[in-house]
This record gives sequence, C-alpha cells and structure tokens, in this order.
Amino acid sequence: MIDDKEYGIVLKGIGGFYYVLKNDKVYECKAGGRLRLGTLSPVAGDWVTFEQTGEDGLITSIRPRKNSLMRPPVANIDRLFIVASSAPPQTDPFLIDKVTVIALWQEIEPIILLNKSDLDRNDELFEIYTGAGFRTIRVSAATGEGVDAVRALTADGISCFTGNSGIGKSSILNQLLPNKNLLVGRISAKAARGRHTTRQSELFPCGNGFVIDTPGFSAFDITRMEHIKKEQLQHYFPEITGLFDQCRFSGCAHMKEPGCAVRQQVRDGVISRSRYESYKKLYTELAAVKDWEK
Repeated sequence: MIDDKEYGIVLKGIGGFYYVLKNDKVYECKAGGRLRLGTLSPVAGDWVTFEQTGEDGLITSIRPRKNSLMRPPVANIDRLFIVASSAPPQTDPFLIDKVTVIALWQEIEPIILLNKSDLDRNDELFEIYTGAGFRTIRVSAATGEGVDAVRALTADGISCFTGNSGIGKSSILNQLLPNKNLLVGRISAKAARGRHTTRQSELFPCGNGFVIDTPGFSAFDITRMEHIKKEQLQHYFPEITGLFDQCRFSGCAHMKEPGCAVRQQVRDGVISRSRYESYKKLYTELAAVKDWEK
C-alpha cells in the first residue's frame, strides 16, 4: 500500500465526482483542470492528491498506476477473485478463462472462488483450475467455509471481485465487510444531491487493504479492452507455457498443427478439455480483431 500521507485513494466515481478516502475521512472531489483536459481520469483504486476545501476537494494529480482495467474502470489491483459455482446459476468455464487471461495480462493474480460449496462441492471446477495452476478456494457464504482464507488474502493490497449474476459475490463481500453499510451511508449522504444515479465499481476498506465490488463478467471484453495479440494468448494459459519447446513447430498456435504437444496433452487428459476449448475460442476471437480496432 501507499504510505505517503499526501495521497488519498479513490473509492468511487460518479458523474464527474470522486469520493476519496484520506485519514479515515471521505471527501467529495472533482478533477482539476489539467486532468479534465487530459486523457487520464480518476477511477476506483487510484491514489490521488487533492486540494481540500472543507469536506470537498479538487484532485490535482494521479499517482502512476501499476495496472488498470477499462471495463470495469478500476486501478492498482493486486488480486482478482473470480466467483464461480457448479450450483445454479452455473458458471460457464469460458467466462472464468476469459477473465483469468485479462488478469494475467495485467499482472494481477487471479484467484478462483468456488462458491455455494454447501450445495455442490464443485469438484470438477476445482480439479480444472488447480490443475491449471490457479489458487482455487471452496467457499460458502451460507456456512462460512473458506471465508477466513479469503479474508486473509484481502488483508492488504487491493482485491477485486467479479462473477456472474446470482453467484453469491455480494454475500461473500458482506461476510468480509460487516461495516460496509456505514461507509455506503457516508458516501450516500454526500451523493444525495440529485446528481448521482449510475452504478459503478466501488472500493471498500478491508483490514489493511481494500476490496472492490465490480459489475459481473459481462463487463470484461477481451477483444475491446485489451491489446492482446492472438500469438500472446498462450502466455496467459499457465498449463500451456511449459510446453512451448515441445511442439514440432516453433510457431505452433496449438490449433491444428501436427506434432502439437498441447493438443496431445489434451488428448491424454493432462490439460483440461474445457480450458483448451476456451483457448481456441479466445484465439479465434482475437484473430478476428483487426489492428485498427485495437
């Protein structure tokens, strides 16, 4: 985390107003002229300086980001919790795989949270993602299973949560943030001036760190938000990266080429077929994006 006392952290931004936490107090701020004229706008997770006027402020600078996402607009993320489940509503593994690629591209650690483990042990998903090399945790917002492990991971840095609608993401966050409503109330009191209605990503203090509640998987669009080339995709599938020198051809795309070690490991059951199908689908999507569209 940032120790410099001159900085505050943006919790939320709506309609040109930004809610900045500094020294346990929330300030409603607007962006200064230079920021408004530039290409960089504050987002949740940004560390900023601001000129204070009472409980309001004017943001004057944004500390350089270590990473950022365009959709949802968040910055400086240390880990991304991907909440999924085999219990209804079932999570499509392709959506999990798409988000893990985006996270790894941005040097964010993806962590798979298999929720509703009291209803379904999620054995297949657990095997797929532990086998692929991801930290994978069974959790249950209902019984509390795994919540302490998640709490320990969110004790520092900035943790982001995403998942499909109805998967229980909010229930897990409520377990982690018993005082969440207090902060929501403080921000809402400032925002109750008839000018803020859009739901945005929002950051909450959690231990010595922060968590960000974001919109669901639909906000992550790999072909529009990231400049990942199809040739780079294999670098963001950990189970594939160790096989680069084992394919017959050095430029193997692992799609149809003969002598492909990746395809052989899929046939042998070493690499999950669902992961490989996601790789092929993402490769095809990225191949269809023209350079001028990136």
